[in-house]
Amino acid sequence: MTMSVPERKSGSEGKEEESEDESEILEESPCGRWQKRKEQVSQGNVPGVESASLAMDTEEGVEVVWNEVLFSDKKVFKAQEEKIKEMFENLMQVEHPNIVKFHKYWLDMKETQARVIFITEYMSSGSLKQFLKKTKKNHKTMNVKAWKRWCTQILSALNYLHSCDPPIIHGNLTCDTIFIQHNGLIKIGSVWHRLFVNVFPDASVHSKGRQHRDEQRNLHFFAPEYGAGEDDYSIDIFSFGICALEMAVLEIQANGDSAVSKEAIVNAGQSLEDPLMREFTQSCLRHDANLRPTAHDLLFHRVLFEVHSLKLLAAHCLINNQYLLPENCVEEKTKSFDPNAVMAEIRHDDRPGVQLKYSHVSPLELDKFLEDVKNGIYPLMNFATSRPHPVPRALSLSQEQVETVKTPTPEPQETETRKVIQMQCNLESNEEGTKTHLSLFLKMDDKLHRQLSCDIFPTDTPKDLASELVHYAFINEEDSEKVAAFLEDSISRHRVRALAAGSNQ
Repeated sequence: MTMSVPERKSGSEGKEEESEDESEILEESPCGRWQKRKEQVSQGNVPGVESASLAMDTEEGVEVVWNEVLFSDKKVFKAQEEKIKEMFENLMQVEHPNIVKFHKYWLDMKETQARVIFITEYMSSGSLKQFLKKTKKNHKTMNVKAWKRWCTQILSALNYLHSCDPPIIHGNLTCDTIFIQHNGLIKIGSVWHRLFVNVFPDASVHSKGRQHRDEQRNLHFFAPEYGAGEDDYSIDIFSFGICALEMAVLEIQANGDSAVSKEAIVNAGQSLEDPLMREFTQSCLRHDANLRPTAHDLLFHRVLFEVHSLKLLAAHCLINNQYLLPENCVEEKTKSFDPNAVMAEIRHDDRPGVQLKYSHVSPLELDKFLEDVKNGIYPLMNFATSRPHPVPRALSLSQEQVETVKTPTPEPQETETRKVIQMQCNLESNEEGTKTHLSLFLKMDDKLHRQLSCDIFPTDTPKDLASELVHYAFINEEDSEKVAAFLEDSISRHRVRALAAGSNQ
């Protein structure tokens, strides 16, 4: 979703007013986790969104955005209720480190009107447009490395959306719908703008949302063929090309309040000193949509492509298999190393060799790098195969399976999306060897961890035990396979060790 940083008053007076008024809790979600506050944020270009307020996530202790769509005609709402629920179920399936997170939604039925309330991630550092304006105001130029890193992150998100099955077309990519965090992480918002346009037509929504398509200052972000027929990925590539150009030159000049002209875009492109950057942006802005490259192709363009370092490859491997490793394993491992020990050496016949010692690597820098990789700042795209992502579960549901809202403020039935980031299994056999006590600890990404325990007997097969435990763990399908394999392996290994110990005695 799209949002910008709310204006806050400076000085002690502003702080007092914020603490007294804006932090006042106006409403709570049915589950009590989300608390709506008085302070408003600008939600700009999402059609139909009546209001957007700051809210508190009481479980994580972070600020989020509380969005509301109002329906004054309950009959119109009832007619579209199933379609609305299907759309929001789809929203909850979209998950990528460079896409603004959609957390939760619920429906609220009252006598006079109906509401759809949904919670989105709050991008506190503001939009890319705001950042570029500040950079230009300070008479600074864009760092080329930062430009390449940001382009890669945006393309990583677009490649994810376009490789879904069916493909998701953003349709509203501008510098106002791209956000930058304090750590350099880029996220794109307003991902489901086109769905909102279709599901919330102006006639059925209490408040008419003004779309960016109608704003003169952003017309140049939209491809020439936009809205003329069936849109495909090429309209997003055109918009990305304008964003990449604006990131490079900081601003494409317009005449007053009028739209940016084609001539201004051409002049901005010609002003780029790097011929590869010029070629890169021009390929995105081709008039013929069929000639524009895909997001995956652009990741391999000479201006962005680089052979990933072994350090980055290792970091991604560590992050992807974190659930197999004990907590703080990197910190504990680095403590055990001799700082003067040589971990790598390059030898030359004609000159002195190069030695890399453990003391040359700062544990703090390594921790920060791993955190940045985990957050999505350095996506590993150059070796990724372009494969379709699975269809969101809501798309495969029949009308009979969709949950019906029966209470005034219910929340739809949850599908498990939380991930297992670490798992531990402990097995202890009794002295007689007649049974073994198994304890399974699952560390979840939402910090609501799970622990299961049971007694197992020699006649129980590892595969059946693993399947039964995973069933009661209630975790997502992808993690279920990993946990089952981990359990089966742990039980088998324990039994082998027990047999070996028995034979030695």
